[in-house]
Amino acid sequence: MDEQSAHTFLFADLAGFTALTEAHGDEQAADLAAEFFACVRELLPQYGAEEIKTLGDAMMLRSERPGAAVELGLRIVGEVGKRQHFPVVRIGMHSGPATARGGDWFGATVNLAARVSGIAGGGEVLVTGATRNGAAGLSDIEFRHHGEQRFRNVNEPVEVYRAVQRGAETEDLRIDPVCRMAVDPGQAVGSLIFEGVEYHFCSLECVRAFSESPEDYATLR
Repeated sequence: MDEQSAHTFLFADLAGFTALTEAHGDEQAADLAAEFFACVRELLPQYGAEEIKTLGDAMMLRSERPGAAVELGLRIVGEVGKRQHFPVVRIGMHSGPATARGGDWFGATVNLAARVSGIAGGGEVLVTGATRNGAAGLSDIEFRHHGEQRFRNVNEPVEVYRAVQRGAETEDLRIDPVCRMAVDPGQAVGSLIFEGVEYHFCSLECVRAFSESPEDYATLR
């Protein structure tokens, strides 16, 4: 393996994991993180990707093919992150050289990939221009410009793009405002209207928390 050849590093994590932990407790949050990891691991062989490590509720993955990494990211968001009563997933990635040491990878490429994942919203797959250029041959995926971003300890601004299935409409998931889980409105435990906006909930505990202090959660919609 040539350490200095281009690699694509992908960071996937559960958006709103802190809110989930506070709403449902450490044990359920840990179970969901373990389920998330297991679901992602099942997909890796299909895209020639490998798991590097887990960090709390996040996974660090590596692929030698940018296109495969983008396809994997969209698969994770589309299949794993849209399951009923499961936290939405956010993904960021960047491509470039890196150095392997003791089963881990290091370098500016890895650091920037982590930074990009940090600005992704729930359900988003964000990539840098380097990854976009490497995946340019994908006919069924388009890259929508997400803007020029500045990151801590990165001297130059970075062009970031959102990867989506070609022709797909950008739709927001219905998210429980208390625990940040994805909720199918047809299967929600309950719903409440606050200031003209309808919110859906995964559990009676979340309904109760919202009803007691809706102003604390309504801005998280």
